[in-house]
Amino acid sequence: MSKLWQKNTDSDPCVEQYTVGADREMDLLLARVDVLGSLAHTRMLASVGLMSPDDLEAVQKGLKEIYRHITEGRFAIAPGVEDVHSQVEFMLTEMVGDAGKKIHSGRSRNDQVLVDLKLFLRDEIRHIVTLVGRLFAKLQELSEQHKDVLMPGYTHMQIAMPSSFGLWFGAYAESLVDDLEMLLAAYRVCNKNPLGSAAGYGSSFPLNRHMTTELLGFDSLNYNVVYAQMGRGKCERIVAQALGSVAATLSRLAFDNCLFLSQNFGFISYPDTLTTGSSIMPHKKNPDVWEIMRGKCNLIQSLPAQITSLTTNLPLGYNRDLQLLKEVLFPAIGSLTESLEMAVFMLDNITVRRGIVDDKMYDYMFSVEVVNNAVLSGVPFREAYRSVGLDIEGGRFNPSRDICHIHEGSIGNLCTDSIKSLFDDCVARFGFDRAVEAESRLVE
Repeated sequence: MSKLWQKNTDSDPCVEQYTVGADREMDLLLARVDVLGSLAHTRMLASVGLMSPDDLEAVQKGLKEIYRHITEGRFAIAPGVEDVHSQVEFMLTEMVGDAGKKIHSGRSRNDQVLVDLKLFLRDEIRHIVTLVGRLFAKLQELSEQHKDVLMPGYTHMQIAMPSSFGLWFGAYAESLVDDLEMLLAAYRVCNKNPLGSAAGYGSSFPLNRHMTTELLGFDSLNYNVVYAQMGRGKCERIVAQALGSVAATLSRLAFDNCLFLSQNFGFISYPDTLTTGSSIMPHKKNPDVWEIMRGKCNLIQSLPAQITSLTTNLPLGYNRDLQLLKEVLFPAIGSLTESLEMAVFMLDNITVRRGIVDDKMYDYMFSVEVVNNAVLSGVPFREAYRSVGLDIEGGRFNPSRDICHIHEGSIGNLCTDSIKSLFDDCVARFGFDRAVEAESRLVE
């Protein structure tokens, strides 16, 4: 297997297979950002006299050609090549000759993979925020559309008080606002430049780390070179925590859909084409999509603990254990993006049942309304509470189903616009344009 660090001794093939594992497959996801890192790094090398203008021109042209191969789906890591870094450098050297061998000056594979990961995770967070935005918009749309449709509210899985589909959909929309705050924190951690930390102890070359920070559209540096390397694992864990926050909202939404779709509830329905049947029970309409989503999202919520277990008490500096982070984190990102897309698709096809609370079985959930109305007419709360309780026990309770909830965030005042403002304000704080424009400038 060809390696950038190869000298004259070959590793035993079984050692090779065991230590490389799935790294080459995971590395394909890093190919585009690996080229971006090299485009910035080589421009910086030329600025400090470590690459001639002619070599820089050749290298930049070659890297941009490789970038096009990647974006057009024509890039692969050849058999016998260890990783994406090796593949890019070997391809570049074939294109431009010895100039391609100079691009690794002033960096190590350690900081090269660090910058790749930060660029990759930064992009993935941006994509997830876009998908969260679509789900948020769908939930708000459904909330407004069904704001006058009452449904039972529950505590302890017992019928409690009147709720509405407006509140139900809107609750998950607002939950995504807090999830977005978690993603913003993760993005800020990702958006710091580790390039130039080399193997974790800096370089004797006169590197200009501020220049690569600007070229790559990072907000700032990971200044301390030792900490830049210590950030491997920590960055992934923080991203995983943000993914887990979104997954928790999705998992709970999925559970509600499974529950409300069951015949015991029958609050919602979906077209037959979006549910599955049984091999022996002709009546079944199983919510397989929501069940699979619930399972996937529960696994994603366990990811921070898995990353913590993998990285806890590692000694200072790079350790090969860290390679395994990609194998647990990258598939989880794909799983979450698929689940977000599927949630929007399912909600596009949901049907809400009207008239649910007309059933006599829901009489008791209006007891608080009756108590409160008595209080508003001047009866002390404890007396009103006792009177209604005695009516319930005596079988005399026959409530009106008229409700009047007008305070902020209640059935009659969903504050949809205010929640949207919170969401939009948070999205604006990411500052995605800076990163997008930096990439455009590097490859133009």
